[in-house]
Amino acid sequence: MGSNFTNKSDFLDEVIITAISGNGGRGCISFRRARFIPKGGPDGGDGGNGGSVVIKAAAGLNSLAHFRHKRYFKAQNGSPGSGQNRTGKDGKDTIIEVPPGTLVYDKDTGEMLYDLMEEDQEVLLLPGGKGGRGNQHFATPTRRVPRIAQPGLPGGERKLRLSLKYIADVGIIGFPNAGKSTLLSSLTMARPRIDDYPFTTIHPHLGVLDREDGKRITLADIPGLIEGAGQGRGLGHRFLKHIERTRLLLHLLDITYVPEQDLLEDFLVLRRELEEYDPSLLRKEQMVAINKIDLERGRDVGPLMKRLEKIGFEVFAISAATGEGLDILKEAFFRRFFDGRKD
Repeated sequence: MGSNFTNKSDFLDEVIITAISGNGGRGCISFRRARFIPKGGPDGGDGGNGGSVVIKAAAGLNSLAHFRHKRYFKAQNGSPGSGQNRTGKDGKDTIIEVPPGTLVYDKDTGEMLYDLMEEDQEVLLLPGGKGGRGNQHFATPTRRVPRIAQPGLPGGERKLRLSLKYIADVGIIGFPNAGKSTLLSSLTMARPRIDDYPFTTIHPHLGVLDREDGKRITLADIPGLIEGAGQGRGLGHRFLKHIERTRLLLHLLDITYVPEQDLLEDFLVLRRELEEYDPSLLRKEQMVAINKIDLERGRDVGPLMKRLEKIGFEVFAISAATGEGLDILKEAFFRRFFDGRKD
């Protein structure tokens, strides 16, 4: 279990790739040869342009796992020109597909180049090399038999670092084994791995909550945080970065885990971890859900709910396993994102 938590290969949200655009095709040196035209002029065609490298945020992708075995992307070279003024064929472009929410950095300089937020958003990473001109372009009154043509221009090459930050409406956060994966699977069609021990989730999962009127909300199950995550303990920074782009944070507390006072302290610890990583996270909209009430029937969660509400949070008592309280939680999500809007 411990090795799974620390093994970075299990969680591919950062990857280094190499992108190379195609070389332009060389221009052709050729002269017209016809039966009754013994001294035909130059007719060498231009080389084709090299293929470009494009990066695109593709719908349906939610991780960088498809880069695990392919990290080298090269566009096709342009074809050389030929006689009779025929231009060579342009090289085929290469399209690198990434999930929405991917940041593209120059590996060598660290400069952020692009932030692909929207589905189907695409940008040109590297243009292909321009094809060389054939000898038809070099004929002059004094140079009627040009035996020169241009080579194609080379394509470009760049090492890139791709970093994925999930884009979700709701980020479900909490300590290990609070029931985040169970809640995500109960609210949506997502099927993350669920077991009864900490650190089951070793990478974020996404799910979509639909309503009959066509409105939908995306939820992300953020792996269990541990105290010190804001300072990078465990995989803290790697998980916390996925919270940055959520619109609302749902703190999930496990009522069966500790006494009430300690449970409130757990909540405050989570808040401190967010602040330690990035103080702006505390300015996001936030809700609290007290989970596993089906296992604590004799325990009154009312006092804890009142204390949290007094601090300023909307609080829900739920059971992710049985579905108790989830309809009210769903209604609260849609109210926050849609029904309360003026537009």
